[in-house]
Amino acid sequence: MANLSQGLSLATPAQAEADLAARLTAQSPRRTPPPTPWASTAIHGAVLVLWIALLGAPFGLHGVWVWSAGLVYVAYDTLLLVFTFWQTLPLLKTTPPSAAVSRRVSVAVIVAAKDEALVLPVTLKALLGQSDPPDRILIADDGSADATPEVLARLYGLEPPPLGEMSTRHPQIHWLRLGGGGKARAMNTALSLIAEEVVLTVDADTLLQPGAIAAVRDAFSAEADLVATTGVLTPVCAATTSGRIMEWFQTYEYIRNFLARYAWMRLDSLLLISGAFAGFRRAAALEVGGFDPDCLVEDYELIHRLKRYSVRHGRRWTTRVLGGALARTEAPSTTLAFLRQRRRWFGGFLQTQYWYRDMVGDRRYGALGLAMLPVKAVDTLQPLYGLTAFVLLCSYVVRGRLTILEPVGGVIAAKILIDFSFQLWAIHLYRCWVGDRRIASFGHALVASIIEPFSFQLLRHLGAAWGWVVFLRGRQTWGSQQRAGALR
Repeated sequence: MANLSQGLSLATPAQAEADLAARLTAQSPRRTPPPTPWASTAIHGAVLVLWIALLGAPFGLHGVWVWSAGLVYVAYDTLLLVFTFWQTLPLLKTTPPSAAVSRRVSVAVIVAAKDEALVLPVTLKALLGQSDPPDRILIADDGSADATPEVLARLYGLEPPPLGEMSTRHPQIHWLRLGGGGKARAMNTALSLIAEEVVLTVDADTLLQPGAIAAVRDAFSAEADLVATTGVLTPVCAATTSGRIMEWFQTYEYIRNFLARYAWMRLDSLLLISGAFAGFRRAAALEVGGFDPDCLVEDYELIHRLKRYSVRHGRRWTTRVLGGALARTEAPSTTLAFLRQRRRWFGGFLQTQYWYRDMVGDRRYGALGLAMLPVKAVDTLQPLYGLTAFVLLCSYVVRGRLTILEPVGGVIAAKILIDFSFQLWAIHLYRCWVGDRRIASFGHALVASIIEPFSFQLLRHLGAAWGWVVFLRGRQTWGSQQRAGALR
């Protein structure tokens, strides 16, 4: 991989882009679709058939079973909680100090930015203030039309370089100006212009805690087969009423999600690497073709490609979530912004699930193919299961069907109790993991467990349903995310 890395570094940006495109074409199942194996067809087909059957349950069943969509939804979600609980038990143990490494890898940070003058200064300040600073910070400016040039000139003495070139007047911060080809292309160009062994992608609205880069550098230095990591993110919203409510819900959601990532990591099946703060071994990313410009969630898709390449070429590449690599990231502060974000996330998830459908049920991938990806097959329709269950419940309430509402209410009450119990466990475990006792509140967790199923959870499902619509329409562009400046 070293020779490949050096070769691309010496190429011109145009040559590097052509080389990456050729590798992407060779390695991406989107470019060269493989046959869909029977196991994948059976798993995805079973999920769809079951949902269709549940739609007819109210017309052929009696008692609580007329709410079969809800029962299946509750059972599935509870099984995932049990799985996460079991797999995260090791976090209760004190983590021993990391062993000394013989050689420290070099680290560069790529900050992909477009019209981010509002948040860029505080993000760069956090990067410069690391206990173990990166060897290079590269701002991949993808055609900014705001005050970004003025900010970089005033704070760091950088002058705008010609398009496609870098300004290197600052000892640590370099400025790459591009013409606006999209985030994935900007990051690919940046990858081809640097020589550091590990590359961190950090969104312009993400603040790394002081020890974050040290944790990433240590992990890559200690494990030669590690090709991708994700830090642990905490959402921050605007200081408005809606912002505080959205931050409250998203905080508990992020806690559960990152614990779930740890659980899947233990089975060597971690796929979800947050591009807001992710680390990649540069040579491996280049070897498989870099980021895919046509994917709506380029970070998530790249992990699939790395895993696929690893198995097909006999590598032992792994991915990790690092509890010591902490960051805060700006999250949607309004309902509409949240729906748009989840529309993009879920639409990109569906894209990736479809492109990599040949991995589902394939035993060559171990737990990834036999457990993680089948779960993701269920997740493609889980939001529709949830919305179906809610619509049916509302219809029973409106029609006053007490014989159904009483047992259904018992199921819902039991699920709320399970969710609350897991929420308490998750908060305690998360605090042990990241070493911060101030995160979240047990009292607030109770309130969230009661109202979330009828509010925030529905928003998530609506955003996902919107993602289904645009995925089926083949939409490829999503617009820009409006910043509230919550991290200033």
